[in-house]
Amino acid sequence: MPPRDHPTARQVRLGTELRKLREAAGRTAREAAGMLSVDQAKISHIEAGRIGVSEDRVRRLCTYYECAAPELIDALCEIARERRGTLWFDEYRGVLAPSFLDIAELEHHAVELRSVQALTMPGLAQTENYARALHSSAFPPLPPDETEERVAFRMRRTRILQGEAPTPCTMLIHEAALRMRFGGREVAREQLFHLAELSRLPHITIRVIPFSTTEFIEATQPTLLARGTIPQLDTVQIDSTFGGRLLDAPAELARYTTLIDVAEKASLPPDESRHLIHYIAREL
Repeated sequence: MPPRDHPTARQVRLGTELRKLREAAGRTAREAAGMLSVDQAKISHIEAGRIGVSEDRVRRLCTYYECAAPELIDALCEIARERRGTLWFDEYRGVLAPSFLDIAELEHHAVELRSVQALTMPGLAQTENYARALHSSAFPPLPPDETEERVAFRMRRTRILQGEAPTPCTMLIHEAALRMRFGGREVAREQLFHLAELSRLPHITIRVIPFSTTEFIEATQPTLLARGTIPQLDTVQIDSTFGGRLLDAPAELARYTTLIDVAEKASLPPDESRHLIHYIAREL
């Protein structure tokens, strides 16, 4: 089977974690290849996520690398068992850019989500009209069918907040985002009332960072922390005008976790946040 041209974020993460274990054990790619009786190029492809690796080989590599964390081994084996084409967002492959699918995959497998937004609403909290207003203002302009595909995709993503086992989610939103009127007054008002209703759900915490805060919080880029089934699989997603980035280095995770903690400390309690959301909606 030829190497993948576009591995998923999870496939890349599996390879990255195997590489980290190999390097921590002081083993070379040539030595790992010799243990599996394959050529060194195959190890490089596995560690880049460009080819799959069986659960059996994952366990053999972890044993060879003397990994003493059984929960990490089990989590890596779970990723190895996953097959493309079995989850809802796979139907969008070839329709939307891979980065869209990466965020849906990240959210799908997370056990908890925490985010900070400064200028727009979190994607999982957006109404259809608000999402359409954002995508319709993209530069360069998107074709109408592309806009509708992106809106439909965003609405599908919100399903992780529904059902019998919804994903716990904390959204920290700056007051500036609440006062933006993307799509006009009616769209903005509808979005604010939707946000207030979401805040009443037991698994969703919405807190507003008010203009009155005296603490500086560098959160100009939307930041999402997705907790994995184990801490070693935590991931941060940073959004920007020109695409998103997924970060998993320990120092980066620690830095952005601290940023989110600071933002939460500076935010209003949930009840006060809900009152402010309603107040701003009535002002529109």
